[in-house]
Amino acid sequence: MFERILLAVDGSEHSRRAVAVAGDLARRYDGEVVVFHAREHELAWGTDVDLESAEEARELVDGVVRELKDAGANARGEVVRVPLGNVPRAIVDAARAEDAGLIVVGTRGLSDWERLLLGSVAHKVVHLAPVPVLVVR
Repeated sequence: MFERILLAVDGSEHSRRAVAVAGDLARRYDGEVVVFHAREHELAWGTDVDLESAEEARELVDGVVRELKDAGANARGEVVRVPLGNVPRAIVDAARAEDAGLIVVGTRGLSDWERLLLGSVAHKVVHLAPVPVLVVR
């Protein structure tokens, strides 16, 4: 059913819960988890500025992959660099490229007002994704 699951992680507590859910699904359905993290950058005063180092991003993804493997799930990781605000599109693009049957994301649980003002990665992924999205609180 879910031969390949794209798990989007950001290191938050909600993301940690999503790791457990994705790992459980992968074990149940003998699937593979692709641990995905998009690190953002922006142009500021003519300079390209990373909002997170490549090393921090890689450590996050490698740690999650290790955790999933230790729990008996098949997993591998991917880190991409994207312009500020493009994380939802990057998640959906990665799901397509990986031929994922499911996307798993955590959510901070924004109020309707906050979501209206700020948007949310999970909300945008749900609307853009060509496959089912499991949002974990």
